[in-house]
Amino acid sequence: MAAKGGKRGRACVVVLGDIGRSPRMQYHALSLARQVSLEVDIVAYGGSEPHSAVLEHQSIHIHKMQQWPTFPRGVPSILKPLVLLIKPVIQVLVLLWFLCIKIPAPDVFLVQNPPSVPTLVAVKWASWLRRSAFIVDWHNFGYTLLALSLGRSSRFVAIYRWFERHFGKMADGSLCVTRAMQHELAQNWGIKATVLYDQPPEFFRPASLEEKHKLFCRLDKSLRKPLGVPDCTSTGTGEMLNKDINETVFSTLVGTDITSKLDRPALIVSSTSWTPDEDFGILLEAAVMYDRRVAAILNEDDSIQEEALWKEMQSGKQYLYPRLLFVITGKGPEKEKYEEKISRLHLKRVAFRTMWLSAEDYPLLLGSADLGVCLHTSSSGLDLPMKVVDMFGCGLPVCAVSYS
Repeated sequence: MAAKGGKRGRACVVVLGDIGRSPRMQYHALSLARQVSLEVDIVAYGGSEPHSAVLEHQSIHIHKMQQWPTFPRGVPSILKPLVLLIKPVIQVLVLLWFLCIKIPAPDVFLVQNPPSVPTLVAVKWASWLRRSAFIVDWHNFGYTLLALSLGRSSRFVAIYRWFERHFGKMADGSLCVTRAMQHELAQNWGIKATVLYDQPPEFFRPASLEEKHKLFCRLDKSLRKPLGVPDCTSTGTGEMLNKDINETVFSTLVGTDITSKLDRPALIVSSTSWTPDEDFGILLEAAVMYDRRVAAILNEDDSIQEEALWKEMQSGKQYLYPRLLFVITGKGPEKEKYEEKISRLHLKRVAFRTMWLSAEDYPLLLGSADLGVCLHTSSSGLDLPMKVVDMFGCGLPVCAVSYS
């Protein structure tokens, strides 16, 4: 879509969030730079590093805004409504500064939704001032996310929905992630959107044995470090036994030969933003059920010390039912709550690790795993989790929560 002021050969991708945690918008930027040969400005918050393909592309320029500070503890609750009013005003001013002054005028602004307020307002104004096209990429509905904490009947949710719908209809074009969302936008919002399905980039693929071993070596200390208490993968030193042997939880290097351990744990991966629309209690319950059922099937005596059982497992003794190592990646508000729950489980055959991986190591982890888990339930019931697409790109089977 050409700019209203003549073609300029530029696009601006806008994310009112951490660009390192917005893979779809990173892929938009790559596509615009590679396939359309545009200069691309990304205006977003910092925090996590984007993929190296984005950082190293000469036509992609990242402009990081200052993150809004967290609400300080101890401040009287009577002031919270005032802060909630001031925050979007300041965000609009910062966005307008970047979109109208700091970057060259683009042909098109491509903005991620949600968040809707104040992003859609600021980008619409910027597109009018700079005579640029205004495109919204609908990932979900912002008002449904707000309703998770305030409830659907909240007046704030109603106001938020009005803003989202009103300024969404002002866009020159819309993209969305599913046909169900396309139908909802057309029927109830009066917005004609084009479905653009997520596709895994080329770096999401099955990992080779050598790539797996190198990844496990880099992550070895994190993989062996338990959450609070020892578990079935935390015993052992993990150090090099001699100069020719390099051993991880999953693999061994002897000379130039890499082999997968026969008694290695099954690697199960899940990524999350640790938000209320993903209930990790389901996964913890499943882990407890697996641990108890295997113990019952093998007629294990409850008096057997866990440490003795773990030494047997790691000495090469094979079991019909493997140990399970869950690696959960991501950052978010409920992470500490679930880490505390995990530390109290005391399971014999199941271990958990939480970590944040670089944009380069995350695809390798998916390509090295045995199973992917997705607990995304969607606040609107209309979006699909991109993490599943990435897992499929790595040839990884996925166990996911079902919703309509």
